Amino acid sequence: MPAVVTDQFRILNASNFVDSVLDETNNSYYVFLGLPNPQGKTPNGVIGFGRSSTWNTNPVPSPVDNFQYSNHYRDTSIFGKKISSQNIRRVVKKHTWTSNTRYDMYRHDYQIGVNEAPNGQTGSLYKTNYYVINSDFRVYICIHNGSSPTEPSGSKSLDEPTFTDLEPSAAGTSNDGYVWKYLFTVSPSDIIKFDSTEYIVVPNNWDTTTDSQIQSVREAGNSDINKNQIKTIVIKESGGAGNYAEGTHPVNILGDGIGGKALVTVSSTGIITKAEVTAGGYGYTYGIIDLQPAQASSTIPTPSYLIPIIPPSKGHGYDIYSELGADKVLVYVRFDDSTKDFPTDTSFAQVGIIKNPKQFSSDSKATANDYSSLYSIKLTGDLGTTADVVGAGITQLVTDGVARGYIASYDKDTQVLKYFQDRSLYFGDGNDQGDNSAVSTQGKVLSFESTSANIISASPSFSVSIDQGFNGVTTTTSSNKQINLGVEFTNGLANPEINKKTGDVLYIDNRSIVKRDLRQKEDIKIILEF
Repeated sequence: MPAVVTDQFRILNASNFVDSVLDETNNSYYVFLGLPNPQGKTPNGVIGFGRSSTWNTNPVPSPVDNFQYSNHYRDTSIFGKKISSQNIRRVVKKHTWTSNTRYDMYRHDYQIGVNEAPNGQTGSLYKTNYYVINSDFRVYICIHNGSSPTEPSGSKSLDEPTFTDLEPSAAGTSNDGYVWKYLFTVSPSDIIKFDSTEYIVVPNNWDTTTDSQIQSVREAGNSDINKNQIKTIVIKESGGAGNYAEGTHPVNILGDGIGGKALVTVSSTGIITKAEVTAGGYGYTYGIIDLQPAQASSTIPTPSYLIPIIPPSKGHGYDIYSELGADKVLVYVRFDDSTKDFPTDTSFAQVGIIKNPKQFSSDSKATANDYSSLYSIKLTGDLGTTADVVGAGITQLVTDGVARGYIASYDKDTQVLKYFQDRSLYFGDGNDQGDNSAVSTQGKVLSFESTSANIISASPSFSVSIDQGFNGVTTTTSSNKQINLGVEFTNGLANPEINKKTGDVLYIDNRSIVKRDLRQKEDIKIILEF
């Protein structure tokens, strides 16, 4: 049977996601970075699980969506930062006002193959350019674009809208026929975080905010309050000559609403040339203009065709998300060197979103603003002149065999090495579960231990011992600088701040390798389209 998932369902899903993120009592969402060694090899020289020798080519490998890979994404993650109410917004496609451009107007009745938007050539309102953002970051809906029976596509817009009046108005004095409705101004803080060439940022909590400007727009759009719902009447057909009496005629807007009235103007030839709303009324979901007071006789051989445009919900500005088709969400986070959880000497090739990871040693969800998902080892000395060690494999002889890991970071000043473990180190050939002679000695995941056994790397080559006497979260460098390491050490070892086997991976983006640096910050912007 024919069926459709409506645009409103997509808008609802976007809103539900935002609401879920903002519900910090029950949820914690994080953006995480991971996979420091996407081209990395296992100790036996085989490219590891989830990696590729040609990773950094264009295009990079596509992410895989299954439970196996979700576990892998968590295993190879490095650190994460919480998504707060300040870092998530709904967004819509950007249409920047440009002079001499034809814009479509807001209409409730665009339909594929029946009544398509003349400029957007589409039957979907949300795929047209019916709203704009001006040079001052103010957003407007096009209420009327100057369309007429002789110019159904409308005229070209000549005057940039700049006003903040609550009622729709022309933008200037050119008489281009455009009528705009002011909605909101993007705040400076949102411009800094979320602005892009492709999207307009929409305010959060439109229906509940106490912001005075938004409140006034919202209440002005509530027809239950102002009784002024319908704003526009489109003249599709003017009617035949002589059908209507010359002059201006007050008429009623009929339908399922109350109180709608209009004024129609009839030319000397008896055709309708103008129709303007004098009272918008309220409660309309459809309407028809009662033109009987304007009729020249009881018979109308060629009737006119006037269409009252029904605004969204209760009126323009009342429900901004439905009015603009806000089915996309933008998530923003910044990673810098403000915490040791975010080492600057590492690389990453994956960006992801995870919901409700749990704390390492607790069944409670993580709630901190950021976390490290790496194991840490405090060494007794540095790695000397060793070249970049990120991605290198390390081993240690432990009680039950050999512990293995990949280096994600090494801080020369603090002598802290951070590592992670994933299946690439424990599968016989780095890729699958085939039987081989090394299964019994290599297949079990073992933790590094605080013993006299050194941490060893084959390539680059080094052997260094663990500082078994080191405990706590701070250390003093050789220059007598005290540094907070971000994690609690016991006998030279520290665990991640989250349980890497927990949390729902909601989003993964594979990227070309990004090498972090002390002098750079990473601004991550993720667009989620529902």
